[in-house]
Amino acid sequence: MTPIEPPALTPIARLQSILWPRGRVSVSRRLMQIGALMTLAFVAIALFAPLLAQVGILQDPNELLSNPIHESPSGAHWFGTTRQGYDVFSRTLFGARAALQVVILATLMSVAIGVPLGLLGGYLGGWVDRILLFVMDAIYTLPGLLLSITLAFVVGRGLFNAAIALSIAYVPQYYRVVRNQTVSVKTELFVEAAQAMGAPTGWILRKYLFGNVIQSVPVLFALNAADAILILGGLGFLGLGLPESVPEWGSDLRQALEALPTGIWWTALFPGGAMTLMATGLSLFGEGVTESVEPQRGR
Repeated sequence: MTPIEPPALTPIARLQSILWPRGRVSVSRRLMQIGALMTLAFVAIALFAPLLAQVGILQDPNELLSNPIHESPSGAHWFGTTRQGYDVFSRTLFGARAALQVVILATLMSVAIGVPLGLLGGYLGGWVDRILLFVMDAIYTLPGLLLSITLAFVVGRGLFNAAIALSIAYVPQYYRVVRNQTVSVKTELFVEAAQAMGAPTGWILRKYLFGNVIQSVPVLFALNAADAILILGGLGFLGLGLPESVPEWGSDLRQALEALPTGIWWTALFPGGAMTLMATGLSLFGEGVTESVEPQRGR
């Protein structure tokens, strides 16, 4: 006898119904749409910035101007230039590329670690679950920025190292959410039927549990990405993020802080504003998805 298959999930169709529902759109849904558009705008900037620099439309972010004297925003330099002679507009756009690379890599690493551990802990229970809960609670008690700073000291600077420093702080969140969902789903009839037929644990986790607990991960992914943008900026501000040769909003803010007393305000405004807008867009999108999905879970 073949065990009853769980209902097929269509995450893309569900996301479409959340973003573009029929009928009247609520305020929270409208804010979520705005957040999605803001996020897509930064993704487009990150993707096309190198191409624009290659064809000469955008200044090379590491290229010194012929006259390295700071200039205020103008037609020649929309966001002005730094005291060192770098184009702020170019560095701000390329900063979005660096931020997306690190944040996406960090959140994917968190998912790759937290989701399988949550499935195992929730399904197996017992001493495995207790040990994992103890480790995750110990990590979760530490503030994300403090933990990332400590890890950045250990692993050093670099894109991949910065992603490692950020990812560890988010693993407990994925573990907790997936573990709790797994504990609830593993009592369903189709899981018990598969267990009675002697199906391997790995097959049950992959075939019956994964698809039913993974729906909460995209919400966490968006919220953690917004938080990671700010933490990455903090690491860069402290000189622990990316190398100096890589345009990054946090390191640009650190250099701009030294120029603020001399009235060079634009070198801090635009990188800081871009970081804030990107984090806001991701937060609006994540919060909107959360509010849209939660009522459906309660049905």
